[in-house]
Amino acid sequence: MTIRGAAFIAGAYEHPRREIPDRSHAQIHAEVAAGALADAGLEFRDVDGYFCAGDAPGFGAISMADYLGLKLTHVDSTETGGSSYVVHVGHAAEAIAAGKCRVALITLAGKPRTSPTAGPMANLEAPEAIFEHRYGLTTPGGYALAARRHMHEFGTTSAQLAEIKVAASLHAQHNPNALLPQVVSVEEVLESPLVADPLHRLDCCVITDGGGSLVVVHPDVAKSLKRQSVKVLGHAEAPKHTDNGRLDLTYTGAVFSGPRAFAEAGVTPADIDYASIYDSFTITVLETIEDLGFCAKGDGGRFVLDGALVAPDGRLPFNTDGGGLCNNHPGNRGGMTKVIEAVRQLRGEAHPAVQVRDCRLALAHGTGGSLGTRMGSSTLILGREDA
Repeated sequence: MTIRGAAFIAGAYEHPRREIPDRSHAQIHAEVAAGALADAGLEFRDVDGYFCAGDAPGFGAISMADYLGLKLTHVDSTETGGSSYVVHVGHAAEAIAAGKCRVALITLAGKPRTSPTAGPMANLEAPEAIFEHRYGLTTPGGYALAARRHMHEFGTTSAQLAEIKVAASLHAQHNPNALLPQVVSVEEVLESPLVADPLHRLDCCVITDGGGSLVVVHPDVAKSLKRQSVKVLGHAEAPKHTDNGRLDLTYTGAVFSGPRAFAEAGVTPADIDYASIYDSFTITVLETIEDLGFCAKGDGGRFVLDGALVAPDGRLPFNTDGGGLCNNHPGNRGGMTKVIEAVRQLRGEAHPAVQVRDCRLALAHGTGGSLGTRMGSSTLILGREDA
């Protein structure tokens, strides 16, 4: 069974605030859910499928269904870190195609900026904890290992990584809600403090409160709505882990999820007009670009030069909202906002300065976990309503 054309994204909403000390997690989930449903022209009573991940409080989908007053025939609380919400779009399309639901609501909410958690030592029951957490492996440290290995294997430079941050900042200047709207130069990235060699502070994503929501619907529902919808064309997901120590740090799970998503959509990387690529760190973007087939393995550093990622005229316009590097990384989970900006681009609703002309095909890719250890990767191909 294919999900190509089996479902449409009819509603998308990103919380406008980056610091939300006066709301609970449940309240943020509710606010973004209301925003996405209003965007679609639907109401809570229309929802019969609900999708959330580990950021949802209490018993997850059950607690949130109660809180939102949803009457459901299908729930899904798949947890793959920051890629969960890209996974959820694919799962929602599968559920709709199988007749399990007709209007699926997906929500994300988090408050790491104003209500930080205990950090990586909090989950000491994870099987990897005794081998990693107690010896001080940090999130930036894991990504720095990947960056250093890529540099060793392919000659990638810190200046090339900095080009990714520069492109994100050029886009963020047009986003009134972006946490970091200032344009930066390669030199400023390289002069920012080292966090984990070779990654500088400006190679790292922002930490924000916030949230987002999507509404995925059956084609018949999409036809009944006045709002322009976006067609789901292809989707795939894949884990990549340490493989009992046989870990190659130079590639991501996108090498598995990307080809399958492209095949289901019946398109190639060359057909993509716009890409939302998970940007927890600059090295995440560079490796993912290679793994999705936009350039050969090892060529990512050269590919991103000369404004290749800058909208609207670069070879691969990416993250036109500023992405996780500059705009928003709600709950330290960036997959949701990647899909939302792809929807904006396909609807022609991105900021005019970064709107890709005649944008017909978009890719959204999520990475949950760490390039240095284990991750869940998910690739989504979307098209305009008439695609």
